Amino acid sequence: MMIVAAGRPVNRWAGTALRALAVVLAVVAGACRGGPPARRAGATPVRVMPVKRIDAPVTVSASGVVEPMQTVSVTAQVSGTLLDVLFKEGDFVQKGQQLFRLDPRPLQAIVDQAQATLTKDIANANAAESDDARYKSLAGIGYVSRSQSDQMHAAALASAATVQADRAALRAARVNLGFTAIAAPIGGRTGSLIVRRGNNVGPTTGPLVVINQISPVLVRFPVLQQDFPSMQAAVARRPLLVTAASTDSAREVERGQLTFLDNNVDSLTGTVTGKANFANADRGLWPGELVFLTVQLRVQHGVLAVPTDAILTGQQGPYVFVIDASNTANMRQISPGLQVADLTVIQKGLAVGERVVVDGQSRLDQGTRVAITGFGTDTGTATLGKQVDSSATAPAESVGGEVGAVARPGSVNPAPAARGARAGPGAVPGTAGGAPPPTPSPRGASPSSTPSTGNASPSTATPSSTPTPTLPSVTPSSPTPPGMTRPSTTPSTSPPANGRATGRPPAPTSTGRPPP
Repeated sequence: MMIVAAGRPVNRWAGTALRALAVVLAVVAGACRGGPPARRAGATPVRVMPVKRIDAPVTVSASGVVEPMQTVSVTAQVSGTLLDVLFKEGDFVQKGQQLFRLDPRPLQAIVDQAQATLTKDIANANAAESDDARYKSLAGIGYVSRSQSDQMHAAALASAATVQADRAALRAARVNLGFTAIAAPIGGRTGSLIVRRGNNVGPTTGPLVVINQISPVLVRFPVLQQDFPSMQAAVARRPLLVTAASTDSAREVERGQLTFLDNNVDSLTGTVTGKANFANADRGLWPGELVFLTVQLRVQHGVLAVPTDAILTGQQGPYVFVIDASNTANMRQISPGLQVADLTVIQKGLAVGERVVVDGQSRLDQGTRVAITGFGTDTGTATLGKQVDSSATAPAESVGGEVGAVARPGSVNPAPAARGARAGPGAVPGTAGGAPPPTPSPRGASPSSTPSTGNASPSTATPSSTPTPTLPSVTPSSPTPPGMTRPSTTPSTSPPANGRATGRPPAPTSTGRPPP
């Protein structure tokens, strides 16, 4: 029997094979139509923060250099041999603390010599004074001339002046002797020891050590010309608070007070030099260190603020995503103002209590439904960037009256991440949260290990919580003519149950008879 198809005679067994294939396709199409309906895409997980009121300080920022309040170079006032160094270089010393000791013996000898000279001159002065009194009385009765009496009086006065000079010399000798014990003139931190023990030192040998006073300490910084009028007006009303930090992101800061503004503007740089005084009790600021300063001019009370991470920039300017009562994201144009730490003041566009998205904005668009996973910008335990898990529970949980699954730590989120996102591994086109449950195979068919969609499987591994389903190979239930095998939608490398080799139907012969 011959069958004509498309103008050509076809073997009847080939026609049977075509009909069997048509049955297979019909069964597969029916299975797809009869499967579970596609699940609704879940909500996009985000983190939000409410708009709140804060007291925003109006500040001027600058970078400055730490300078010691005082710097003293300790030198020897007298010449001598350095016997002892009574501190370690780098130590903090107090005012009056002894640092060095010179050999006192030469200076002690000078003191003794001055003392002896003074004793001798005192004796001479006493004798001269007695002679003056005696000649004065004799001149009164005419036994001596008036001229001799005046000479004795002059000698007595000279002896008294010599005594005064000797006493001054003795004091000077004692002062020089005191210089052999060198003490700290100020309190502060010592630097490197320049002269070591055993060296001969003196007023011309240079400093022995340098001491910097760092408690309190000064910070010198430039003030821009455009900021100078407002700072000058503010400092005239009250002392200005100044904070200093070693880095622009440091949390520990030193608090001080503005103490000096220079009386001229540098024409080369357009700045005015300012100085701030810091107590520096914990010695956190070090001379020569570059620090970041913030001068507080005034405070704006009760202004609206949102986290800076919530603000995005678009073609129309800055905007944020606001979440309404139905958990829907809406774009809102805003006018940002000052930035205070990690917050930004909002001048226009928001109201107190409105929820703005601070994490997950890249997956949002106007009208996108969201699932709030937390508050704040910390995403350490959040599942942002993943999809909300719809395989854990069959129905999606309701958040705020809308359909949206709540992300759970350690789960896989089922909702598509964003516009244009690719489906995850094992997903079947036409489904939203995963593949439909596998359909039982017809009698006599073995499931294939490869999906019937014909697409290459992704290279990434599928999550363990959602196994990748595979569509079974469906074969027709009609009897197979002798000499032919059942066609399958996917090739199989394992032999069939009946032990016969699987192959193509034989080509039709010219006689029209099936092969034996």
